[in-house]
Amino acid sequence: MLRWALIFFIVAIIAAVFGFGGIAAGAASIAKILFYIFLVLFAISLLTGLLRK
Repeated sequence: MLRWALIFFIVAIIAAVFGFGGIAAGAASIAKILFYIFLVLFAISLLTGLLRK
């Protein structure tokens, strides 16, 4: 999931460099959403791992 967030972030940077503002904003927002989902899943797995020990 973090890989997809990084891919969308790179697409947003490339689109911004070439002047595609709408595509850059869309890709950046998707990257942000995926990153937050990754953080939530990471926190859940961390807590689950700590509770099992």
